[in-house]
Amino acid sequence: MAQAKAMAAAAQAAGLQHVIWSTLEDTRRWVPLESDQMPTLMGAYKVPHFDGKGASDHFFAEAGVPTTRLLTSFYWDNLIHFGMGPTAGEDGELVFALPMGERKLPGIAAADIGACAYGIFKRGTELVGKTVGSAGEHLSGAEMAAALGKALGRPVRYVAVPFATYRSLGFPGADDLGNMFQFKHDFEADFCGARPVDESRRLHPALQDFSRWLAVNKDRLALSQSATG
Repeated sequence: MAQAKAMAAAAQAAGLQHVIWSTLEDTRRWVPLESDQMPTLMGAYKVPHFDGKGASDHFFAEAGVPTTRLLTSFYWDNLIHFGMGPTAGEDGELVFALPMGERKLPGIAAADIGACAYGIFKRGTELVGKTVGSAGEHLSGAEMAAALGKALGRPVRYVAVPFATYRSLGFPGADDLGNMFQFKHDFEADFCGARPVDESRRLHPALQDFSRWLAVNKDRLALSQSATG
């Protein structure tokens, strides 16, 4: 939030004509701190990395900076770089584990986020003051597993990890991400609705869907899976 405030002040001082602020939902609008729907973290947040961004939107408005708020989605690149891709069990079966139940998860190729931002700039001031979502496709965990299996040439089984289990995995930020996935699950309609794929495609006509991204990245994904399996 300190960084966002500094960026808004710098944009104001520089007299920028159009800023794109990469933001996210302040989940406390849906899940109040006193709610036991999910744990409260750091004493003040439900999903810290979401809430901090959402709570910083006002800095740009108060600074009078012409701003478009860009909502991003789950980066498919996390399957390569963040260890979230399929892993092999003791029996050799590939398993794709995700705490999303049967709900859909908006996702996008990381490279397409910048392209969507460029598409916003190309439309001049039309989208100043508006919130624009970006996504390449909305898929359930089972649908992602099926696409992964097709790309890798071997079956991939989806396992819906319980939120509490994910929060307890012990890696840095596990509780934050566990709450994040629960928010996306519990408020699927709002989260997906804020990220319409057709709007992203209008901004960036070459927008990739998951299968196309996999076709380009399957070898990198296979190497990542081999290293972590």
